[in-house]
Amino acid sequence: MNYPKSVTKLIENFQKLPGVGIKTAERMAFAVMDLEKEDVDEFATSLVDVKKKLKQCKICNHITEDELCDICKDETRNNRLLCIVEDSRDVMAMEKAQVYKGRYHVLNGVISPILGIGPEDLNFGKLIKRIEEKNIEEVIVATNPNIEGETTALYMAKLLSNFNVIVTRIAHGLPVGSDIEYADELTISSALEGRRKM
Repeated sequence: MNYPKSVTKLIENFQKLPGVGIKTAERMAFAVMDLEKEDVDEFATSLVDVKKKLKQCKICNHITEDELCDICKDETRNNRLLCIVEDSRDVMAMEKAQVYKGRYHVLNGVISPILGIGPEDLNFGKLIKRIEEKNIEEVIVATNPNIEGETTALYMAKLLSNFNVIVTRIAHGLPVGSDIEYADELTISSALEGRRKM
């Protein structure tokens, strides 16, 4: 037996989300059907609002509903430190850790020849302009420890070598609570190379 068209369409739309297969999409669709009408209306409005109201901060490219994001508005941040991340999810993860108090630059992607994404497709021009104009002393490259992230990091290191800035790379290592035997070679290698004196 087939679902009514409206339910089928809802299931198909939930499947567009990353990591959501048919079974999860069906559960989500039935959960929506169990909600009160007001809750469904609020849910639908929030989906529309995200696409309608969100834009990129004109300075760092982080998500915001205003011209500037809250981080760029914050005058207590260290203007000499600039952390380069792949996307806004990385900014949120760094902020949750509460250990970094500098500024960010969101690339909104990484160099990926397989996907046809080159340096010209990312926000490097805007990055260079910030470094030239804002007296940045250190650029922290915080791209993910995968092929694309490493490629992007190496490109940035070369790109920034002509500027009077220190370029550093976040250390990659074993997550807290993990076992060495389950770590891949890149993680173990990075953990050893990035080791610090105790």
